[in-house]
Amino acid sequence: MSAPKNTNERETFGALTINDEQVKALSSSNYAKAASTERVKAAQTALEANGFKVHVVNTRDDAFVALKNLIPADASINNAHSTTLEEIGFITYIKGETPWKNVHAEIIAEKDPAKQAELRRTAGSTVDYYLTSVAAITEDGHIAHGDLSGSKVGGVAFGAGNVIVIAGSNKIVKDEAEAWKRQEEFALPLESARVRIAYGLPASSITHYEVIRRANPFNANRIQIIIVNEALGY
Repeated sequence: MSAPKNTNERETFGALTINDEQVKALSSSNYAKAASTERVKAAQTALEANGFKVHVVNTRDDAFVALKNLIPADASINNAHSTTLEEIGFITYIKGETPWKNVHAEIIAEKDPAKQAELRRTAGSTVDYYLTSVAAITEDGHIAHGDLSGSKVGGVAFGAGNVIVIAGSNKIVKDEAEAWKRQEEFALPLESARVRIAYGLPASSITHYEVIRRANPFNANRIQIIIVNEALGY
């Protein structure tokens, strides 16, 4: 099954590194390259040893199908902004009719800034399924990511009933030290390039940063991770 088309191509890694002078130097970064089969297997084994449920798929089309199949009908869903979710076609898909309650669409439809922020804090963080990517997955089985508002790290850490992380194998790094390096030196400049397009702001920032080392012992299957054997997102 082919995934729907990404309708936001101008915010992909390839487009940003062509069109934004501030990130052109990142075009040849190793962080933009898919990992070897051996590194993917090492990360999968370590993640599973740490209690996470892991699915490895070969292509973005496979990732789209896997993600759809993991979410039961009638579940409420929300998503962090994720170029990876856009690239696998999932954001395009959920803009149409789906079997789920799309809380993200309800949040975006609220135009009052204070009310929208409250919806993000309440309904947005406590959905049945929270969908996102991360900045890094370590070879010893940790996941790391940051954001500006805190809505993403809050939903992933505790608020949502279930979390599904979708990440290209280019997100795999050696350890937590390299995870932070990837976040700060690669993902942040590219996210800043994205917000210059999306919001007309000069840059983004990392005001919240989260490392999850093990699955919650009281809800071991809460976080599932789909690793895609392609380079996706940043």
